Amino acid sequence: METNVKDKIKAETCVIIPTYNNQKTLQRVIDGVLNHTQNIIIVNDGSTDETFSILQKYTPLTQIHFSENKGKGVALREGFKKAKQLSFNYAITIDSDGQHFPDDIPFFWEALEAENNDVLLIGSRNMNQDGVPKKSSFGNKFSNFWFWFETGITLEDTQSGYRLYPLNALPKRFYTRKFEFEIEVIVRTAWKGVSVKNIPINILYDPNERVSHFRPFRDFSRISVLNTILVIITLLYIKPRDFFRKFFKKKFKDFVREDILASSDSNFKIAASIALGVFIGIAPFWGFQTVLTITLATFLRLNKVLAFAFSNISIPPMVPIIIFGSLEIGALFVGSAKPLHFHQSITLDVVKSNLSQYLVGSFVLATLAAIVFGVGSYFLLSLSKKSTN
Repeated sequence: METNVKDKIKAETCVIIPTYNNQKTLQRVIDGVLNHTQNIIIVNDGSTDETFSILQKYTPLTQIHFSENKGKGVALREGFKKAKQLSFNYAITIDSDGQHFPDDIPFFWEALEAENNDVLLIGSRNMNQDGVPKKSSFGNKFSNFWFWFETGITLEDTQSGYRLYPLNALPKRFYTRKFEFEIEVIVRTAWKGVSVKNIPINILYDPNERVSHFRPFRDFSRISVLNTILVIITLLYIKPRDFFRKFFKKKFKDFVREDILASSDSNFKIAASIALGVFIGIAPFWGFQTVLTITLATFLRLNKVLAFAFSNISIPPMVPIIIFGSLEIGALFVGSAKPLHFHQSITLDVVKSNLSQYLVGSFVLATLAAIVFGVGSYFLLSLSKKSTN
């Protein structure tokens, strides 16, 4: 790293140390960080041990003191706020329990310089090394899975508190206050299009020194509730938003060429994805089509983009045709069906008065259309790929 670039990054970066009753390791962590930078913000989260006395030795450093414990999320949020007030662009957070090595700080600077763009870096721990609690390894795998589901980004470690945050790229508001904040911030930052990556770090788990304030049942429950909310937002808003952003940036022929013909998925998988989308789009799942499409595509390991695209077969101009076709087909199966004419108004009252006819017909129409689109796309893809060979 060139000296001027390294100095610029160091000047733009502060290190935030949130602490709560870690008197055994706090001083060692602070001294270790001071070997690399003087830009330090310490947030004393209502400690009741000797933390305050220890911090009296570091009065030149920026300090924030809470009169009572408010939670790690609040401590980090206040640290970010103070860092921005002091005109820092990046903040490295390091836990005060001694598990992180301050000598790894330059790795974050080097990774930031290599990216040359906004990036949120998370220190990746070796969760298989001796001394790592099994519950920590399980919790990390659990968190990694939901982060992938919510963002599409695969990481090895999403729970490490050793991180570098791009302060000006973070969401403006946060809603969590405890340990679950570290999940909220990375998910919502990724939703903004900011790259989130791991870099390797060293860790030390010393049971004689380390004091963990993670309450397994209560905090895991809070994290589970948060992930449930994030998944709902992902399905109802983020996935549709990302699809439309991607879809409308392309011409239709580009969408066909890049997302269908050039897809690495097999012909069967592409055809099945299209068939699923068409079925859900026509079947009477109004209001739940997006959720059902993405959920089923994920569960069946199909192409979510294609399934969602073809579920929009029920766009407004097509709705009257779909409803009329459903009613006409339904008339073949329902004995009391009333004759209809396409030129008459297809209103909600018409559907209500012929509900069983419509429901039966819509499922039949959805099945037939899914078969036609699925089989048709399979053969077209087969012919297309043969012609390119």
